[in-house]
Amino acid sequence: MHPLSSTHHAVGELYVQHHSWLTQMLRRKLGNREQALDLAQDTFVRILRSEAPPVYREPRAYLTTVASRLCIQYFRRHALEKAYMESLAHLEPALVPSPETRLLVLEALDAVGQVLDGLGSKVREIFLLSQLDGLTYAQIAEHQGLTVNVVQKAMLKAYRHCYAAVYGA
Repeated sequence: MHPLSSTHHAVGELYVQHHSWLTQMLRRKLGNREQALDLAQDTFVRILRSEAPPVYREPRAYLTTVASRLCIQYFRRHALEKAYMESLAHLEPALVPSPETRLLVLEALDAVGQVLDGLGSKVREIFLLSQLDGLTYAQIAEHQGLTVNVVQKAMLKAYRHCYAAVYGA
């Protein structure tokens, strides 16, 4: 049997055995049947696209982990959309971007958020203080109670992470 066929078969079996359970679990978490169905479907698509061959010792735990990560992305995206729409509400009507532009901005913000989520909290905070607040390394060090050397190392780590996320290196 071709490896891809065995993967599809294994995920198909996982789907048949656990889709209903996963949907109910997501419905309790999200409070919305349609969104639960969408995220359950996304969970199985994510598993199908994963490079690792399926070995499911604890299938429900595995499904819960994948689905929970997708829920986190969903809630982050929802919060981002809400904040963006609230900021647009303060603009003059002539300055409000088109729906296409709003979608592109939201996708870009979501992509940046995903990259930043890959950083540890301390490194992320240092990076944001530098990039968004415009603080110097010395100011960040003083603000965080760190040495400039620690700030430099954190920034180097953040830059490497961002470079790898963008260029796959």
